[in-house]
Amino acid sequence: MFFKNNKKIESKIDQIIEKLEKSNLEDFTNIMGSKKQIIIRNFLAGIFRGVGIGIGITIITAILVLFLRHLVTLNIPVIGEYISDIVEIVEKSR
Repeated sequence: MFFKNNKKIESKIDQIIEKLEKSNLEDFTNIMGSKKQIIIRNFLAGIFRGVGIGIGITIITAILVLFLRHLVTLNIPVIGEYISDIVEIVEKSR
């Protein structure tokens, strides 16, 4: 009876080992173990996110200003005045 249970336990342990090998747990623990790599990776990720946000906001703002300029040329009575004021403010701030 003891040997039967022992074989079941060994097969379960083998299954667990296979699952751990497939999940690349060793690579994950190596990365998590190096604090220097974590700091460098997070620092670079923060820089690239900041640059990406800056570029994205600049592009979106430029497209919005171009769109508003186009609306001004359509001479819509009420909206045209507000949009021209906004465009003037944006151009003055450059």
